[in-house]
Amino acid sequence: MMHDDPMATTPPLSPGAHRRFPVTRVVLLVLLVAVVGATAWALSARQHAAQATAAAAASAANNRVTSVLTAQVTQRDVPVWLEGLGNVAAFYTVTVKTQVDGRIDKVLFTEGQHVKKGEVLAQIDPRPFAIQLASAQAAYARDMANLKNARVNLDRYKTLVQQNLIAVQQMTDQQASVAQLEAQVQADQAQIDSAKLNLDYARIVSPIDGVTGVRLVDPGNVVHAADATGLVVVAQLDPIAVFFTLPEDDLAAVHDAMAKGDLTVEAMSRNGDKAIGQGKLAVIDNEINQATATIRLKAIFPNPQGLLWPNQFVKARLRLATRKNAIVAPAAVVQHGPQGTFAYVVGSDSTAVVRPVTVDAIQGETAIVTKGLALGEQVVTDGQAQLRPGARVSAKPAPSAKPGGGEGAPQGNVPGAPGDRP
Repeated sequence: MMHDDPMATTPPLSPGAHRRFPVTRVVLLVLLVAVVGATAWALSARQHAAQATAAAAASAANNRVTSVLTAQVTQRDVPVWLEGLGNVAAFYTVTVKTQVDGRIDKVLFTEGQHVKKGEVLAQIDPRPFAIQLASAQAAYARDMANLKNARVNLDRYKTLVQQNLIAVQQMTDQQASVAQLEAQVQADQAQIDSAKLNLDYARIVSPIDGVTGVRLVDPGNVVHAADATGLVVVAQLDPIAVFFTLPEDDLAAVHDAMAKGDLTVEAMSRNGDKAIGQGKLAVIDNEINQATATIRLKAIFPNPQGLLWPNQFVKARLRLATRKNAIVAPAAVVQHGPQGTFAYVVGSDSTAVVRPVTVDAIQGETAIVTKGLALGEQVVTDGQAQLRPGARVSAKPAPSAKPGGGEGAPQGNVPGAPGDRP
């Protein structure tokens, strides 16, 4: 079989075609080099322009004077507080109930009245109990007379036995009769005591000093000792208790501080702007609430003016310790950055200096600084966002600001600051 030769069917190129292909390639290469060069020049020009603009801006920023507010770093004693939410509870709460059955004749208290321990609150009809007492006394008198007669007969039988006039069995029977009557007399005495006790229970008295609540039963009603509800609830409000919680991380610090002496607790209003009582920490609960990771504490408060009331919500502040001669500055001085906490200090040449600081704790508007600031230095409290290291500043004291910041209510510790526990 014969095959066609492909080269035999391809027409030959003309001499001009061999000359046009190399020229086209050269032109394309020249154009490509030109485009790359133009692009590189444009990028370089833009970079130089950006650098020049940045340099000009930096120069302008360095030469610009920024107005800031400043405060002086001071040294003083600072109380360290721990704050938690709490509620008030009565020191004692008693639901007064009847211990005998009967009809209420009188209610001798008014709702909200301050009562003393033993003061009569209500009177149950005493006549049934007086009758029981009289009946028990009569039985006692009867059995006592029988006992006296039995003892006389026993003495007579003893004499007759010694004279061998009666059998010994008769004397021993009389001794048994005397013993039975003596036991009956004792039972009668118990009945008398029970009747007297019921008669006393008919006078319902307050078991504690306190304040009466809303009357739960009106006069004329028949009450029973088995009733679920009582007559009135009496609550002792002076002293009064406050229960509050703190994070379980504070347990060790509170326990150690409590071992050294009494710890002061302040009760503040719900918005935290008014102190309504001061007391002492009484006890730390014997377990941690695993659901909330908190510990429960109880403080006792004197409450003569009645500013604290049961079930009232309060903010409780526990005074844990006092930092003696602490270096302090306003809390607004402390700034946070990638390298940690820092502050702007106004140098002697009126320029801003960045100073890394170590903050022990933040107490209200006061920061306790353990490292980085020196006594008497001027630190920037407002205007830090416009500052750069080395920037010129026009320092002005912060209006109505105390040196080192105010005490105020505690706001917790600076997150991540070293030594954030007392």
